[in-house]
Amino acid sequence: MRGKHEPKLSARLQEAVEELKLLVGSRFPEAEFRVYRSPDDRHSIDLIATVDFEDQDEVMDVVIERVLELLEAGVAVHVVPVRPVLRNQTIRTAMRRTASGD
Repeated sequence: MRGKHEPKLSARLQEAVEELKLLVGSRFPEAEFRVYRSPDDRHSIDLIATVDFEDQDEVMDVVIERVLELLEAGVAVHVVPVRPVLRNQTIRTAMRRTASGD
C-alpha cells in the first residue's frame, strides 16, 4: 500500500522498490522508508531509507549491487540512506565538543 504522498509506480518500479526495502530491512529492521520521484528526473525513483546507524555507507553496501543491476535493466530506483534527526543532532553535538576540546 502506498503512503498518501507516494507516487504511483509501474508494477516493475513497485517490485524493485519492495525488493530494495526487503534488502535494507533484512540488515536494518528498524529502517523506515519514503518513496519519491526524483526531483532531477521524473522517470527515476528515490527510496529514502531512514536508518539509525552511524555509517550510512553500510546501508549502501547492502543494496548497491542490486541497484546497479536494476539501473542496467532500465529500472531507475536509487536508495538514499539518511539518519534520523536525533542521530544527526547527537553527531553534531559530539563534533562541536571535539572541536572545542571538551
